[in-house]
Amino acid sequence: MTWLDALAVLAAGIGAGTINTVVGSGSLVTFPTLVALGYSPIVANVTNTVGLVPGSISGAVGYRRELAGQLGRLLWLGVAALIGGLCGAILLLTLDDDVFETVVPILIGLGCALVIVQPRLSAWMRRRRGEGHVPAPHGSWLTLLAIGLASVYGGYFGAAQGVIYMAVLGLGIDDALQRLNATKNVLAALVNGVAGVFFCFAADVDWWAAGALAVGATIGGQLGATVGRRLPDWLLRGFIVVVGVVAIVAFLVD
Repeated sequence: MTWLDALAVLAAGIGAGTINTVVGSGSLVTFPTLVALGYSPIVANVTNTVGLVPGSISGAVGYRRELAGQLGRLLWLGVAALIGGLCGAILLLTLDDDVFETVVPILIGLGCALVIVQPRLSAWMRRRRGEGHVPAPHGSWLTLLAIGLASVYGGYFGAAQGVIYMAVLGLGIDDALQRLNATKNVLAALVNGVAGVFFCFAADVDWWAAGALAVGATIGGQLGATVGRRLPDWLLRGFIVVVGVVAIVAFLVD
């Protein structure tokens, strides 16, 4: 890796760390950058996952204010995220790439649609449950299952997993959008972390590129936390949808 390559990867890491913290989809910046620099898709994918782990942690720390009182929720959903992330990482090294390339745009599109209709759908669900119903603060078993499935995808590739997470959390948990975004950042950190550890032992990681990504993503995580918490709900929701649409287009064009 040349110094120019390292600078390109560092810049991509900053951008990805920022985007991941605000919504998710930073891999749409870093993965193509690594491929353009000559890395094979598999090496680029595993290196990208390992390199973005510190950025995910940085973003979660940046949102620590919104995480107050969420320990029980994080423990409940975190188990599903860890199991799903590990399963996704294993699938990356065993399944044909065409399988997930087919379903990825569909999953992201569904996530975008759910984010758009989530306020109305949540209001309808509350009316159906009745005025006296108090939703589970940690989400139902269906929420847990959906988070687990989203985490399988996250461990496999992860682009726009934040869009899917926000759709699931918005429907399954009655809480402020910024607090759910903080939850999303912790879950993403868990998925990237368990997948990254697995790849360290089972796959070919380019450590120079991963290191440059790690530095950039850590910086970006703090930038994203600063920007993300200042966005009003409607703007954050709109940004999530825009990122999701861009992700779909990128996959289809590719």
